[in-house]
Amino acid sequence: MIGKSNSTGTTITFMPDKTIFEETEFSFDTLSNRLRELAFLNKGVKIALIDERTGKERTFQYEGGIVSFVQLLNQNKSTLHSEPIYIQKERDNVQVEIALQFTDDYSEQVFCFANNINTHNGGTHLTGFRSSLTRVFNDYARKFGLLKNAEASLQGDDIREGLTAVVSVKVPEPQFGGQTKDKLGN
Repeated sequence: MIGKSNSTGTTITFMPDKTIFEETEFSFDTLSNRLRELAFLNKGVKIALIDERTGKERTFQYEGGIVSFVQLLNQNKSTLHSEPIYIQKERDNVQVEIALQFTDDYSEQVFCFANNINTHNGGTHLTGFRSSLTRVFNDYARKFGLLKNAEASLQGDDIREGLTAVVSVKVPEPQFGGQTKDKLGN
């Protein structure tokens, strides 16, 4: 219908073709988790999932974007600083967005995305993030004389202990390793 409207947006409805797909039953929880990730990665976008088979519905919208994602991941943890650190930059048509927060936990929890695709095995964006973080901590420690020996360096594994982070890049022509796109190569 053409004419004035008070609503905006796009509706996508899909029903799998049984002649193409072996499995045509979808998991509501799997779709829900993926669409929630997309809502975090695209700050302010509202995504509604409606399962017409069961009537189940979920709506996702996060004005804080990946900062809200880090806060959700840390909701039951003791954080070392109240607000996540947020960095956003664009250079050479590549957009980088990072949110990070330290907790008193022992493990590192980093989620990486390239063009909204979860790159479970990391790639160049994860390697760059880790090396930059280590370099910044070491530069700071040297500048303020926090290391006993001027030649000493803090190790990346030690710096990332308790770290929760989301690293999202948008790359014009991404090169992924493998069919599953689980590692960014450029």
